Amino acid sequence: MAAPAEGSEAALKAALADVPELARLLEIDPYLKPYAVDFQRRYKQFSQILNSIGENEGGIDKFSRGYESFGVHRCADGGLYCKEWAPGAEGVFLTGDFNAWNPFSYPYKKLDYGKWELYIPPKKNKSVLVPHGSKLKVVIKSKSGEILYRISPWAKYVVREADNVNYDWIHWDPEHLYKFKHSRPKKPRSLRIYESHVGISSHEGKVASYKHFTCNVLPRIKDLGYNCIQLMAIMEHAYYASFGYQITSFFAASSRYGTPEELKELVDTAHSMDIIVLLDVVHSHASKNSADGLNMFDGTDSCYFHSGPRGTHDLWDSRLFAYSSWEVLRFLLSNIRWWLEEYRFDGFRFDGVTSMLYHHHGIGQGFSGDYSEYFGLQVDEDALTYLMLANHLAHTLYPDSITVAEDVSGMPALCSPISQGGGGFDYRLAMAIPDKWIQLLKEFKDEDWNMGNIVYTLTNRRYLEKCIAYAESHDQALVGDKTLAFWLMDAEMYTNMSVLTPFTPVIDRGIQLHKMIRLITHGLGGEGYLNFMGNEFGHPEWLDFPRKGNNESYHYARRQFHLTDDDLLRYKFLNNFDRDMNRLEERFGWLSAPQAYVSEKHEGNKIIAFERAGLLFIFNFHPSKSYTDYRVGTALPGKYPFCYQ
Repeated sequence: MAAPAEGSEAALKAALADVPELARLLEIDPYLKPYAVDFQRRYKQFSQILNSIGENEGGIDKFSRGYESFGVHRCADGGLYCKEWAPGAEGVFLTGDFNAWNPFSYPYKKLDYGKWELYIPPKKNKSVLVPHGSKLKVVIKSKSGEILYRISPWAKYVVREADNVNYDWIHWDPEHLYKFKHSRPKKPRSLRIYESHVGISSHEGKVASYKHFTCNVLPRIKDLGYNCIQLMAIMEHAYYASFGYQITSFFAASSRYGTPEELKELVDTAHSMDIIVLLDVVHSHASKNSADGLNMFDGTDSCYFHSGPRGTHDLWDSRLFAYSSWEVLRFLLSNIRWWLEEYRFDGFRFDGVTSMLYHHHGIGQGFSGDYSEYFGLQVDEDALTYLMLANHLAHTLYPDSITVAEDVSGMPALCSPISQGGGGFDYRLAMAIPDKWIQLLKEFKDEDWNMGNIVYTLTNRRYLEKCIAYAESHDQALVGDKTLAFWLMDAEMYTNMSVLTPFTPVIDRGIQLHKMIRLITHGLGGEGYLNFMGNEFGHPEWLDFPRKGNNESYHYARRQFHLTDDDLLRYKFLNNFDRDMNRLEERFGWLSAPQAYVSEKHEGNKIIAFERAGLLFIFNFHPSKSYTDYRVGTALPGKYPFCYQ
């Protein structure tokens, strides 16, 4: 019997039968009805792989524990069990300090499906042959006869010593592992995220440590009223200036900030403060490094990645995963579980989701919002299925875990439940909002700001798909761009931020607009809020990592938190406003309330008024006019306490 034609009543009926709650999605957005077959196909592919994992691997719970067998592990008898997946290899060996770097004395045994295993018995006195801190390498003999020295894709700790170009794999098996003292906090009602980078968290020109962040930055985050930290650049990356987006070792916490145990202490301490911690996870691509990365692990270009042009991202110059590969799914899903369980992260911000979702990776695409852009052959449904599996795994293991998608395309249902045929994410980043603020500051005079356009940008989101709103993130802080504070005040931040000098028009305007932009974004823009570290107090300089172009300088790879502690500087006013804004949200919960009702967007008066969570917000963006006895309508009669900033 032929399949029903797409768009027909029979096709719709079949889709509704296959996807448990598709009817609810189509009720929310009837314009998706013509694409019911696409949701059916996506859901069926997800279900088929999940069922296949159950039949062949004993379920996703067991499948996602790959890190318990792959890599190098100490056995109960003191021996060592080693396992790798290298389908293109002719031979696999283990070498290191323990055997004086003899490349071939410990050969792996070849198994089915490209897997290799090795058991090394303990010494005669039952002690381990490979102690904690030993250096190791996997030796690959390629089919062309080439001998390659590699780091295991499952390595838990890698370091770069002195002036070495490449990282070394260190066997991490300490006698005393960190013991977590605090339970995970409950999922917050409203999500207020402090986007953070450990390495730049000191005012000194150096790479800051996990310890420094724990002792010095966590208390500030708590005081500011944020209940969530999003940690960037934790998964090991050889190139510091990549901001953590060119991953070389997916299971290793970056050693440049300290040890794995110190990262665990950071997460545990945050939990003691009722702060949840999200990991910036990069499963959209991987570094091209081969000596200390995944690339060419077994001597072929197709081990973890697509072979040929499909396996390379032209703009990022990085490798692209083959999401349909069984062992790639095991690797990536195990990676999700590893960070949740070993380090007790509370969820993830998935980087580069747009690149994953489409074969064109979003390159050169405007995404007008036409629904045809989100369905059809341009969608990489293998990647989408992986994201559904990752969300399913995270939420099955820990129902309170939070996942956020960095997707600029606006794919419908990405943040809808998988049972509806959606992607299963909890939130997506509202990426159009910071672009709008930068555009206004760059291209328009104050008197030409369009109130309707501002409101449209802040409210243009899909019904029942949650968004994280932000005025600026790390993207706007990078060299080559400017933070909002810099667009507003520029060079005067160096000369006129002292309370001992009179307000200049630039500083006065800059401080007030900095506050207003943040509050209206916080109140109107989404169901969560994000701020990049330091931007809350108008950090006076951009962010630039040490590189050849700046003579390897750390001057701009730091955050000058001490500026907020100086009572003679005006940075404290911005910092205190950010704190009060978060505390007010904690009290009234507007982020978890239904979307605001906008009662006024007056172009002549430059007034925006809206109601949310029982609060009335009124913003006057007019550059020169103040108003007395200004009348706005409200749904609830009564007296409203007045807060002016």
